[in-house]
Amino acid sequence: MKAVVVTGHKQGYKVQDIPDPKPDKGEVVIRVDKAALCYRDTLQLKGFYPRMRYPVVLGHEVVGTIEQVGDGVTGFKEGDKVISLLYAPDGECEYCKAREEAYCHYRLGYSEELDGFFAEKAKLKVTSVIKVPQGTSDDGAVLVPCVTGMIYRGLTRAKIKKGETVLVTGASGGVGIHAIQVAKGLGAKVIGVTTSPDKADTVGKYADHVIVGKEFSSEAKKISDVHIVIDTVGTPTLEESLKSLWMGGRIVQIGNVDPTAPFNLKLGYVILKDIELIGHASATKKDAEGALKLTAEGKINPVIAGTVNLEDIDKGYDLLKDKSKIGKVLLKP
Repeated sequence: MKAVVVTGHKQGYKVQDIPDPKPDKGEVVIRVDKAALCYRDTLQLKGFYPRMRYPVVLGHEVVGTIEQVGDGVTGFKEGDKVISLLYAPDGECEYCKAREEAYCHYRLGYSEELDGFFAEKAKLKVTSVIKVPQGTSDDGAVLVPCVTGMIYRGLTRAKIKKGETVLVTGASGGVGIHAIQVAKGLGAKVIGVTTSPDKADTVGKYADHVIVGKEFSSEAKKISDVHIVIDTVGTPTLEESLKSLWMGGRIVQIGNVDPTAPFNLKLGYVILKDIELIGHASATKKDAEGALKLTAEGKINPVIAGTVNLEDIDKGYDLLKDKSKIGKVLLKP
């Protein structure tokens, strides 16, 4: 089968033929129906993920159809439509038993220690597999592991309440445009922030209010007390995000566009305003199930900037970097 393979540390990727996967005990093999490109991929290619083993198939977001079931697998069968978590937990530790698989000591990351999903087929540990409800589109399902399910968990960790105001930075990006919808689906009022005037109308289709510009805190305060910020950008927006919050506010920090850039955090500001800063990166099965439910109910509608095939993966990454795009970039083998 064809796959996008990262050959070594900072050595880029190649589209090449590799053997079809075979399921071992506790594993399934899926036909990849859709995968998704992510900014994380570019960080991996730059060498920021030290646990990567090489060679490894790139890609960590997938929806597929089970083609083979290994020994010891129960609850899944050939023909089931499924997604996978970004990682495979062991399923047996105290965190897994408490349904907090994201904290499993023995988790293995897809596209890191395990082959990922930019391929015609993929092998999954059954501990990471989640069934997709009937009627859910592939585009909606593939967004769950790294986008909508991740946002769902972040807002759950921030103890979101109905009627609260959530501000989303990078609101036109692949994460931001869907973060707006998850927050709305959970009963929040949402302010979307974008630096592009050309994207304001699109953001306004999903958010209750739109702010255009890099300095957005003053404008946000005029609209409402901001209770939660979902920061999908990082150091370029974090100071304004902090300034936007009312007392007792929470920041769900997801974005990290430049991992080398430091941030000067003024502790007095955080302390006196009683602010929580929540670092956040992934989802558990229960979070994925919650996001799938919102998607099946029509509360989350995927916004797709474009779809490429394996041979055109370069075009996919060009589109990912295109600042004029809105939404996620998908791959269909």
